[in-house]
Amino acid sequence: MKYFIAIVIFLHGAIHIMGFVKAFQLARIEQLTQPISQAAGTFWLAATILFFATGYGYMTETAWWYKSGIIAVLISSILILMVWQDAKFGMIINVVVLVTAIFSNASASFYQNFAHDVDAALQNSEASLATVLTESDIALLPEPVKRYIRFSGAVGKPKVRYFRAEMTGALRNSEDAAWMPITVVQYSFLEPAQRFFFMKASMLNLPVSGYHRFVEGKASMDIRLFSMFRVQYQEGKEMNEAETVTFFNDMCTMAPASLIDERIKWIQVQGNRVMAAFTSNGITIKAWLIFDEKGQLVNFISEDRYAFDKKKGMQKVPWRTPLNNYRPIAGHQLYSQAEAIYSYPEEDFCYGKFELKTLEYNQKKY
Repeated sequence: MKYFIAIVIFLHGAIHIMGFVKAFQLARIEQLTQPISQAAGTFWLAATILFFATGYGYMTETAWWYKSGIIAVLISSILILMVWQDAKFGMIINVVVLVTAIFSNASASFYQNFAHDVDAALQNSEASLATVLTESDIALLPEPVKRYIRFSGAVGKPKVRYFRAEMTGALRNSEDAAWMPITVVQYSFLEPAQRFFFMKASMLNLPVSGYHRFVEGKASMDIRLFSMFRVQYQEGKEMNEAETVTFFNDMCTMAPASLIDERIKWIQVQGNRVMAAFTSNGITIKAWLIFDEKGQLVNFISEDRYAFDKKKGMQKVPWRTPLNNYRPIAGHQLYSQAEAIYSYPEEDFCYGKFELKTLEYNQKKY
């Protein structure tokens, strides 16, 4: 679809050159029967140039393309009205370009909320202060946790202050619903606890964007169709607690070095199962961390997370994230595939599948 729209924009721009050619009598243009002044012909040429710039910007995803597109459509529409009988069908293409530009502008603006939050957090973070993680740092941790940190390769590497992750996957809201493919960019900052999660998805072949924001213990989830029309929004006490669980889950799964954090209290050890309590911004949540004999974290289970029910609202439901397919990522051995599952009384429901594609620690870039 992207290439098709780009071709349409280029062809539409090329057709406008006919008005310039007729105005300056450079060739016979039988398709345009009405006279065109040289002044108007100059604007026909300007429309051609603007549509070509728009097509190029659209293909290369530049930040300005929708602005040139809107200006091109405005000029083109005035010119078409001047020779309506000859060029009226060009107005259809103008509508297509205008709608595409409006949606792209909305998408850029919505993403900018995420980018602004990340930039502010990066400005306040000093990666250079990250010292090397040593055996003495993990000496007092439960044995399964120490094995996991060693297995991950975190010992001898810089401690984690923040990280950036890219993921692909799929989501659904019920057992009989179709999976919705997603791509994710996420930034997590450990101190103070902040998490910025931006998602792009496709629902019924329509673009959907979502932004999860977690700052100072306050969480919000904003899901929008075409990045414009809000289809779901959640915030409040339950969201704050649920996102605290998710934040701790990210620490455990994507930043094993962070498990030396003083906000974590190790409550109970049962073989390869360790219960932890994590406290941040006055919220305390608990979770079981399940390890295998290799030292891999294979599951994370918490009863402090919430699920949204259309009839009942936010309901606390046991939540787990099985992890598998460990591989080298960012110089560490980390999971690459995970599921997100709610354990309802009647049955388990897997609503999310994720694949960790890239991960960077303490890097100041988008």
